[in-house]
This record gives sequence, C-alpha cells and structure tokens, in this order.
Amino acid sequence: MSSRNLHIYKFGGASVKTADGVRNLSNIVKPQSDNLIVVVSAMGKTTNALEVILADFLAGNSKVWDGYKALKAYHFEVLNGLFGNLVDSFSDSISVTFNEIEVFLKEEPSRDYNYCYDQLVSFGEMLSTQIVSLYLNSIGVSNILVDARKALISDCTYREGNVDLEQSQKLSQQVFDFTKSNIYITQGFIAGTAKGTTTTLGREGSDYTAALLANLLDAIDVTIWKDVEGVLNADPRIFPNTVKLSEVSFKEAIELAYCGAQIIHPKTIKPLQNKGIPLYVKSFLNPSAEGTRITPNAQRNELPPILVLKTNQALISLSPNDYSFVIEDCLSRIFAIFYKHRVKVNLVQSSAISFSVCVDNEKHFLPGAMKELSTDFAVRYNENLNLLTVRHYTKEVIDELTHGRTLYLQQLTRSTARFVMAPSIEHR
Repeated sequence: MSSRNLHIYKFGGASVKTADGVRNLSNIVKPQSDNLIVVVSAMGKTTNALEVILADFLAGNSKVWDGYKALKAYHFEVLNGLFGNLVDSFSDSISVTFNEIEVFLKEEPSRDYNYCYDQLVSFGEMLSTQIVSLYLNSIGVSNILVDARKALISDCTYREGNVDLEQSQKLSQQVFDFTKSNIYITQGFIAGTAKGTTTTLGREGSDYTAALLANLLDAIDVTIWKDVEGVLNADPRIFPNTVKLSEVSFKEAIELAYCGAQIIHPKTIKPLQNKGIPLYVKSFLNPSAEGTRITPNAQRNELPPILVLKTNQALISLSPNDYSFVIEDCLSRIFAIFYKHRVKVNLVQSSAISFSVCVDNEKHFLPGAMKELSTDFAVRYNENLNLLTVRHYTKEVIDELTHGRTLYLQQLTRSTARFVMAPSIEHR
C-alpha cells in the first residue's frame, strides 16, 4: 500500500531505558502527521544482559535464572512507571514474551552459539516494542505493532543475517499498510528466515533496519535519535572538547562507520545512498536542535580532525612457514580464512614475508581463524589493543594523541592516520 510521505525514526536503547524515556519518545512521535515507522532497539542494556544470560544458559550455570529474574523485574519496573495501578491491564503480552524466554531457558541447548544467540537475544527488541506500542496506544497515539521477522527475510547466517531485498520488499509493502494506520512500531536488529527462525543483523543493527525499510518503502528520510546533539568529531565520553558536524557526506559517513565510529552501524549508508535518502542524527534530549544531516551532496566544508577509537582489538602478524613471499596466493588464503570465520579486518599492512592485520577480538570467531592460520603460517599476536583513527588529521593532533604511547603499527594516507596502540586512552 502507499507509503508516500513516509519517515523512519530509529530510537536506540538509551532513549527508552526508563518510563520517562518512553514518554519522551511519545512526545517526539505524537506531532508527526505523515506516515511513520518507528524502529526501536532493546531497552537500556538489555542486549548485554541477555548475552550474560545466554552465556550462563550454554554453560549450564544456575545463575541464568538470576539474570532472567532481573531482566523481568527491569521491564516490569518500566511498565509500572508508565501505567501505575493499571499495569495489569497492559502486561499480558509482556508476560507471554517472558514465558517464551523461560521455555527457551528450560530446554537443552540444541545448536551452536550463534543460533542460540539470535533466538534469545532478539527477545530484547520484542519486549521494548511491545511496551512502546502499548503506551502510545494508551495515550491516544494510534499505532500498529509489526513483527520485523514478517517484513525482513534473511538467510541463516546467524548473528549477521544477509537480507533478501526482493522478498523483503514484497513483505514490507504488505505488512506496513498505511491505509490502516499512519504509525507503525517495529523492532530493529532482527529478521526472520524462510524456515521461521530468528536472525540478527549484527550488533547495533537497528540503524541498518531503519535504512533497509527506508530503501524498501521509498521513505523521504531517516532520523536516528541519539543522546548526543548529532554526529560529533569524537566520542565525548573519551575525548574532551568535541564539536558537532552540521553536515556530512555519505562518503565521509561510510569512512567513519568503517573505522568504528559508533554513531551509525556500518551497513546503514548503502541502502540510503542507493536511493538518495537523507539521514538525520538528532538528540532525543533536545528534539528541536538542528542535529546533523548526512546526504550524498553535502557541502564540502572543511572538517575538523575526527577521532574514532575502536577497543578490544587484536594485532595478528603472519609469516609463511617456508619463508616464501607474501603474494596473491597467500593473501587469498588468509582472507578466505578470515571470511570463513567471520573475522572483521580493520587494518592491513604487509611486507615481503609478513602480513599484519588488526581485527576485532571476537572470542566466538577469532580462535577458529587463528587455529586454521597456524597450519600454514607462523602466527604472532597481541591482544587488548586500541585502534585509533584520525580523519583529516593535523601533525599537532597526532603528536598530542600518540605522545608517550606504545605504538604497534601506524599508517598515514592523505586524509587518514591510524594507530594500533596499547589501551592507554581511557574513558574520562
């Protein structure tokens, strides 16, 4: 059905972590008279909590039930804050979802970590969207809750589902029927397979969900609501004296996302770029503020140095056991192994007989790759490192950020400087 004048709003976990946060969301949504899809992440640190519950579940640890009870208590605290004495009239669907979690946790683990992760951790988004939808309807903001698994179909690559765009477009156009309501609530981060199982789209993947829906339904724009005023030149929790960027090009946004900037998910830009859909990053704490506009044709204003710090990195150095040159055959085998084990490579540097990569130190993916690499290569590695990227760098900024620090690897191009270093840049 028609999705003309469609806007996509995405709210992250920080925006809905309390009852007041949900009320604030409603104040942002309520004035919208055009068609609107609201994509919501899990509340607060729910994804982290579910990951701990999953670890206890797979280890057969009885603490799993402590985590489950705490998670349930947290969500019912939000419900009580929203509905007070009337909470019993609104809690049935939430209780049903927790019963589903309980049933899952009482079963024996039947598949590998990645499969179990998606089936359990996805409950965070199901709970948050149920609560948001219930509250909006209760205050007269009529909306329909859509299960994202009925709109976005992916393959069975658990934890990183690849979305079937053609099938998802057909389903999205059916389920988001704006002749029935002009506001829809749905989950970020999750999709469904043709077999009826749940997949997730990668950590922090709700931004990607919003971009996909915008592409599939030809939205006018996407707005990501954050706890900062827009895209800043650095994370204010780590670096002092940050400044807001008023306008950023798609190209710059892709570079920042690739380098590890957490303002948007790395896959977010491509679906928007393909159809020229602008992206806004605005503050849910100050909705009237200008925010940042990300577009294909952003003005080429001179940008300040932009700092991105990516933590929990591993630096791996490989040398062929026979001291042969690192050439195309070696490189193709190395990257095939990383791809097979879903290891994210963030930086590459090579010499005649050695090859170094900085990768995410993901404990469920990296060990398998390291084991396979060690059959053909001598492997050396360092863990617990940081990868610092400085876009549009100046010598003064580099000197300030690297002075007195242990540098394991560095690269400089015309516009970007990158340093693999010991984790001496700390949160303030």
